[in-house]
Amino acid sequence: MNDLVTIFKALSDETRLRIIKLLEEGELCVCDITAALDMVQPKVSFHLSALKEAELIKDRKQGKWIHYSLNEKDLFRRMLILSACERMQDGTIASDRKRLDAFLGKKEQGDKVAALKSKIRCCG
Repeated sequence: MNDLVTIFKALSDETRLRIIKLLEEGELCVCDITAALDMVQPKVSFHLSALKEAELIKDRKQGKWIHYSLNEKDLFRRMLILSACERMQDGTIASDRKRLDAFLGKKEQGDKVAALKSKIRCCG
């Protein structure tokens, strides 16, 4: 029963749903998610921790950076994710996706450090 409570608590927050929606496209680094949400890294990490505790996402460490992706091993959790994200309005994620695409574009151009609105710097 505690697992269900943890899962539903994780899915009850709009920021966490936005993160899940971003991860539907594939793996992202913490700095990518931070740029997409236009939030400070500690706040994003808090939400990622809640999603990870509910086993909705998984992480992979590469050097000093952590990359996150959806945990697709558990069909029940995957169905909950799909159900929750399906009910989100397309406009809700459009701004996040636009910021993410701009940020990833800067990284692809070879910028080693990309400045964020919050004055935090990223791996680039």
